[in-house]
Amino acid sequence: MLYTGARARIAELSPEEEPAFQVSHLVHGVSYAASLMGILLAHELGHYIAARLRGVSASLPYFLPMPFSPFGTWGAIITMPSRITSRRALLDIGAAGPLAGMAVAIPVLVGGLRMSVVKPMEPGALLEGQCLLYLLIKRLVLGPIPEGHDVFLHPVAFAGWAGFFVTMINLLPYGQLDGGHIAYALLGPRQNRISHWVRWGTLLLFLYNLGIQLWTLSHKEFSRDALSMALSNSAFWLVWFGILTLMRRLGGPEHPPTDPGEALGQGRAVVAVLCLLLFLLLFMPSPLVLT
Repeated sequence: MLYTGARARIAELSPEEEPAFQVSHLVHGVSYAASLMGILLAHELGHYIAARLRGVSASLPYFLPMPFSPFGTWGAIITMPSRITSRRALLDIGAAGPLAGMAVAIPVLVGGLRMSVVKPMEPGALLEGQCLLYLLIKRLVLGPIPEGHDVFLHPVAFAGWAGFFVTMINLLPYGQLDGGHIAYALLGPRQNRISHWVRWGTLLLFLYNLGIQLWTLSHKEFSRDALSMALSNSAFWLVWFGILTLMRRLGGPEHPPTDPGEALGQGRAVVAVLCLLLFLLLFMPSPLVLT
């Protein structure tokens, strides 16, 4: 994570301002690592505290390092060995993580954008995905961005954006993901049919992104490198189609059932709907694109 944050800081500056990467530059990664770890920790502690309040056994959070990912980590998780049979507990535990994480991610993003710079776009840049909430916050903090320009994210802003991205993935209404728990608590067994279409929807998103990339490529000089870039820019949702398919094989095609006699309650139903709306506000059709 320190290395990822350092690279983000160097990319924000021009070559004249900053030399090639050196070990001493890892200090630039401290703000990124601390910010992202704070978001991930808040997310998992939200789950943990909600689980303990509901009497569900849960482990403390632990982080999953991954040096070669775009974020320097695979995130953080907690484990819950027992199945949650209460609809209310399922909603409380599922929603607490994303809401707690967003409570940290939003101020981190706002603070990071204030330290970011707007410059002309350059070939070979890695563009972060755009979602409605991210676009709104960028507009409020930085105002309109001139055509041909983009925000070069400070490491803290990149951590905030990564928090949005991680929350979006967790809120996918599928299986044992947070969004799957929330949707099942709200809809019951009807959610199993929705999960089926969500999984195939990730494959459609791959084909959609690939189509856009190939259409763009058709207006440029064709090369093997350009085709490879088009495939890599589209592969994210194909990977997630594979992950969801693996989850389906390991955990079964249906969400574990809850007590059918327990009502969710109006207040919790509102929270569930708001979490699903949050997913729409965070949804990024093209999460990362290399120009």
